[in-house]
Amino acid sequence: MSFASVTVGLLVRPDGAPELPEAEDDALQDAHLAHLASLADEGVLASAGPVVDQDDPSLRGIVLLSTPIDDARALLEEDPRVRAGLLEVRLARWVFPVGSLRFGAADFPRSVAEAAGREKL
Repeated sequence: MSFASVTVGLLVRPDGAPELPEAEDDALQDAHLAHLASLADEGVLASAGPVVDQDDPSLRGIVLLSTPIDDARALLEEDPRVRAGLLEVRLARWVFPVGSLRFGAADFPRSVAEAAGREKL
């Protein structure tokens, strides 16, 4: 049996995260989405998105990267929301049977406005 792997990034809101004015928070969210879209453009982002209906409200999103864990950490630490202290990154390498999961080309939104214009969950 053959196996594949991805680096899983859990984006978590840390205790004591700063409260920002709405306009600044909105700008950081747009920058966060643009950062993730740029990782997709580079071919290292397999998928990403927010989590809903979870047991832990500090868990904000999941990111799947095709890079080794140290490279994934460096890329995600450049995320504007991480740099602002609004998110922390927790990483793990996930191994799964080849063929059990498939990723295709996706168009990631680069802003909240662009995401809002797409179909909701």
